[in-house]
Amino acid sequence: MKIAVVLGTRPEIVKMASIIKHLESKNCDYDIIHTQQHYDSNMSQTFFDELELKLPDHELSIGSGTQAEQTANAMRKLEETYLKVKPDAVLVQGDTNTVLAGALTAAKMGIYLGHVEAGLRSNDRRMPEEYNRRIADHISDMLFAPTQFNAAALQKENVWGRISVTGNTVIDACMNYLPIAEKKVDILSKISFDEYALVTAHRAENVDSVKVLQNFVRIFINCPVPVVFPVHPRTVKRLKENGLFDKLAANENVTLIDPVGYFEFLVLMKHSTFILTDSGGIQEEASAPNIRKKVFVLRDNTERPEAVESGYAEVVGTDPDKILNRISRFVIAPDRLTNPCPFGDGQAYIKILQECERTR
Repeated sequence: MKIAVVLGTRPEIVKMASIIKHLESKNCDYDIIHTQQHYDSNMSQTFFDELELKLPDHELSIGSGTQAEQTANAMRKLEETYLKVKPDAVLVQGDTNTVLAGALTAAKMGIYLGHVEAGLRSNDRRMPEEYNRRIADHISDMLFAPTQFNAAALQKENVWGRISVTGNTVIDACMNYLPIAEKKVDILSKISFDEYALVTAHRAENVDSVKVLQNFVRIFINCPVPVVFPVHPRTVKRLKENGLFDKLAANENVTLIDPVGYFEFLVLMKHSTFILTDSGGIQEEASAPNIRKKVFVLRDNTERPEAVESGYAEVVGTDPDKILNRISRFVIAPDRLTNPCPFGDGQAYIKILQECERTR
């Protein structure tokens, strides 16, 4: 079987790393196709280097654009690439425009399709990712659900493909790479605080809203623990457009840094006091057995309810008064995080590739 692994963003690189490593170790026939949805080197190339993955066999340079433009451009270039590669199966991961394009193109070309991280649902129609993941699930032949909760969601929707509960490959990555990261990077020497809250914010429904951005600036400036904020390029652009960047950068409670590599981010998570984020993947990573950090989710919902049920994540919305009150209470009396990781044991890649073997 020849497998095409389709990637587009840095979370996809991280979450497919254990699968790629295993394919490489077994001398399997596979190609990496990178759409370059994240095209900045800090958002992509660094991750291949750090994770010691081979460079992509095909780089498509789809770049930016509207949701429709980016998806259509990726589909056109993916079709050309699939015709060259002639894969027996395509693997996509997550809920990005690359996933939607990779899945739709494979399905229309009659190529066997596997969706890694299937069955996640936010039920928030404002999120383009919700459409992407739902469509990918309903046209996939193999659905790799991280948890029983995700599998139940797929069963309820009567998806056509075969469902397997595998765990989440991001836990594979945390378990494999954090020990290496602790030895290799010195990001902590650049942080002047002994204790800090790690912050990320990038979702369109947040950073494209002036009101939400203003709320975030107020939260970060008044956070009872100093803030370390690796700022996503999209967020930098929106902060500057709305006259908020300089205010944030000038505040002594906030340290703004450029986007960091995966190893540096793992170390920042590990040594943080808690995490403030609108990311989905970070809710999973923080629950890894070797990280175990509290995450306050800067959204009104989450497609990772398992993280909430296990105590690692708490959805707090975007209201600054409520969030600052909750954070202050946490600093005084931190939650005890004693539950096991809800997203698996770091062996998801084995289960996924075993299911792929069944398609022979």
